[in-house]
Amino acid sequence: MNDLTDNNIIHAWSRNTDPWIAAVRGREIASRALVTDAAIVEAVRARAPRTGVDLGCGEGWLVRALAGVGMVGVDAIPGLVEAARAAGGGDFRVMSYEQIAAGELQGAFDIAICNFSLIGNEAVSGLFKAARRYLRPGGALVVQTVHPFASCGDAPYADGWREGSWAGFNSDFADAPPWYFRTLASWIALFTDNGLRFTEMREPVHPETGKPVSLILVGELPG
Repeated sequence: MNDLTDNNIIHAWSRNTDPWIAAVRGREIASRALVTDAAIVEAVRARAPRTGVDLGCGEGWLVRALAGVGMVGVDAIPGLVEAARAAGGGDFRVMSYEQIAAGELQGAFDIAICNFSLIGNEAVSGLFKAARRYLRPGGALVVQTVHPFASCGDAPYADGWREGSWAGFNSDFADAPPWYFRTLASWIALFTDNGLRFTEMREPVHPETGKPVSLILVGELPG
């Protein structure tokens, strides 16, 4: 069994940097190509932000998709940030969630985005607690994550660590990172317990199955 901790998430992603970049840029992930990439861009554009930060930016696709917004992208994996910088389109920095929680991310952004990047436990809690350090009053934290109902599988519908899987990905991937499952109520509590006003929920639907493929949640920092 994998070591089900936040640290092992970082180790696993470090080992899978190259295949992940190829999969994202080659549009190999069907749910992203069909639904979720456009869904997060639409949710962000709807708020018409002038400045923003992509927390867990990966190889930088979302920062580039939000051309016209003064975007910063941060990620804990140096190889992903190097690829993002090479592609350009924004200011990309190597930074862990622990560093962000400690106040090392400077700026008061209109919007902070976490697009399928909140898969841990303690590090995610720290990121939410620090929201007032990187959002301006009235700014918003926008999260896209796996839909809890669709991703629960046969396990109990309760918060807890789950083993990861690269099912559906090519054979270049190995050592899938673990992830921390949260119920819908727990996701909403992350916002409200940390001083963010929960304002919006979207459930992007697969055009063929008619079932939700992700969950988008928005919370605002009161002005």
